[in-house]
Amino acid sequence: MENTKQHQEMGYDRSIGMFSPAGVNLQIEYAEKAVTLGAPVLAMTTKEGLVFIADRRLKSKLLVTDSIKKITTVDNHILISGSGVMSDGRRLIEQSQVMAQEHRVKYQTETDILSIVKDLANIKQHYSQSGGVRPFGVSLLIGAVEDGEPKLYQTTPSGMYFNYLAKTVGTQSTKIDAFLEENYKDKLTNKDAIKLGLKAFKQIQDKHFDIERFEIVTIDLKEKQTRLSNSEILKFK
Repeated sequence: MENTKQHQEMGYDRSIGMFSPAGVNLQIEYAEKAVTLGAPVLAMTTKEGLVFIADRRLKSKLLVTDSIKKITTVDNHILISGSGVMSDGRRLIEQSQVMAQEHRVKYQTETDILSIVKDLANIKQHYSQSGGVRPFGVSLLIGAVEDGEPKLYQTTPSGMYFNYLAKTVGTQSTKIDAFLEENYKDKLTNKDAIKLGLKAFKQIQDKHFDIERFEIVTIDLKEKQTRLSNSEILKFK
């Protein structure tokens, strides 16, 4: 049955604007598959702000650990990360930084997170229907503290965006999200959220779990960002 389906859809992935007989844009499906193969990133809103936890999936002891940063500052109050083809992600992340800085220069105030999310989603959607290009193979998590309230969004390769309390993207994200569904509480402190996030990774990754390869960044309600050092992360072991 699977081979028959593949045969029927053969050739429908050659153009970004073409749908298969099943009504599927195969190029977008491939992009979404790339996301599921990427190193996972988890983000949670808390009563104290936001927590981002990223698995850097270090593959060599010769790599300088601190040189690998998956969680990036967009503006004082906004963090962004993602999973999938991170060369694609870098392009979008840099664009979000330009958007935030242009808004600050023009209006002398911080941009709102939803404007950033919508602009990135529009870029992704444009690349899902234009000739000569392919969809961005990355799903982004964008979090911010606005007016003392944490907000978290996800953008998909197709250009959709969603508002979450907690969300994971990347390898085994479905299982990690299921764990969060059962254990997440909106009254968590940032410290409790870090413990819960690492517990989720440890339970799902099992023998592949290695706390030393994780990157953790938080934002408090006063928009102060804190990037935990390796020694601070090891305290949660």
